[in-house]
Amino acid sequence: MEDHDTGAGAPAVGVSRASPMPPGQASPPAGRHHDRHAGPGSRHADEAGEAQHQKGKSRKRRKRRRGRKVFARDDNPAAKASAPAASAAPVSRPPEAAPSPVAPRPQHGRPPMQELPVFAALDLGTNNCRLLVAVPTRHGQFRVIDAFSRIVRLGEGLTANGRLGQAAMDRAVEALKVCGDKLRNRKIRKARLIATEACRSADNGVEFLDRVEREAGLKLEIIDRQTEARLAVSGCGSLVERDTQGVVLFDIGGGSSEIALIDLTGHRSPRLANHIVSWTSLPVGVVSLAERFGGRTVTRETFAAMVEDVAVRLKAFDGRDRLAHVLASPNFHLLGTSGTVTTLAGVHLDLERYDRRRVDGLWMDRDSVDRMVEKLVGWDFQQRVANPCIGADRADLVLAGCAILEAIRAVWPSERLRVADRGLREGILSELMADDGVWRGDGRVRA
Repeated sequence: MEDHDTGAGAPAVGVSRASPMPPGQASPPAGRHHDRHAGPGSRHADEAGEAQHQKGKSRKRRKRRRGRKVFARDDNPAAKASAPAASAAPVSRPPEAAPSPVAPRPQHGRPPMQELPVFAALDLGTNNCRLLVAVPTRHGQFRVIDAFSRIVRLGEGLTANGRLGQAAMDRAVEALKVCGDKLRNRKIRKARLIATEACRSADNGVEFLDRVEREAGLKLEIIDRQTEARLAVSGCGSLVERDTQGVVLFDIGGGSSEIALIDLTGHRSPRLANHIVSWTSLPVGVVSLAERFGGRTVTRETFAAMVEDVAVRLKAFDGRDRLAHVLASPNFHLLGTSGTVTTLAGVHLDLERYDRRRVDGLWMDRDSVDRMVEKLVGWDFQQRVANPCIGADRADLVLAGCAILEAIRAVWPSERLRVADRGLREGILSELMADDGVWRGDGRVRA
């Protein structure tokens, strides 16, 4: 099962679809992109058609003829994207999501979609290889125009051997080749390509990235744990509401778990990451924990042992009490960004198929989380495989994720958990766009 992911044509990132949107922040409704074509080629074609038929034709008939078809020059990217299948790219090129053949009406002086700067973020983790390509929209938001996600299990066997295995590296390289083709086929203004815990901790991590550069043409950087925690926070800024006083944000990964304590009792900065008062990165994730304790057959005793293992690590976190003054506040909550919490949300909603639009931004109360964890612990491996929000690719990992979640909830008890189907890539894109200055002070996008 492909990982839970945003895809091309997804709603603008920066506003949750699973909770009421703030006034003035709603994305444009689908189906309204029908008013005019943004490319200059359509204007030239219309003028030629008008000259050909101007004698003896009424204005009304000319308008009717012009409206029958949208023309565009060959060099118009929107026209190319909407061309017939016969003129599509060669089969050897990986498929791309085509933009809508009819561009939206420009709002507030916004440049046409094909003129907007394009940014990209790639995250190679212990379990997944993920890519997002996006363009800026309203201030603090962007629209995904292409996406890729594949479970590669790069960290498979890393806990036991200390090295990346050959089969795991081969899987990752093949996925990265697809990402490389996607990036080379677009005019990217800025991109950041990162590798996390698997490459950080493996003895041959740097050697593997040299191979990636040779074979996939991509140069990845290994980021430290503090940067990883900050990017996770940056990717979730719009899910923290204005009256919030404190948040514990956690990202349960494949090889590590990042936790950031965010204090919002003072003046609110536009960047949520500026409010981090303490953070930690536990060298344990769903892959490493499942490999140590077993992921297929998990008894209640095994699950309790996994929770205790993580709890011991959290006790060593000196900054865990930095939010003690807001823990009892109704405006304190947990914010989880990982496959574990999105899976719990999907099971909670009883989805027949995972739906990011329903999951991202969802609120779950304490009792609901308790029930979902209890349900999953009570399922055997085949029952987990059969659930459409888990599937075969996650069935041996989800209980390890639940154990990490339970250890976190024990240290920072909260009545509310907000679910985020977003994370490092969204954080990278937000920071790239902010640093580039594409979101102007007047709320418009700079091309």
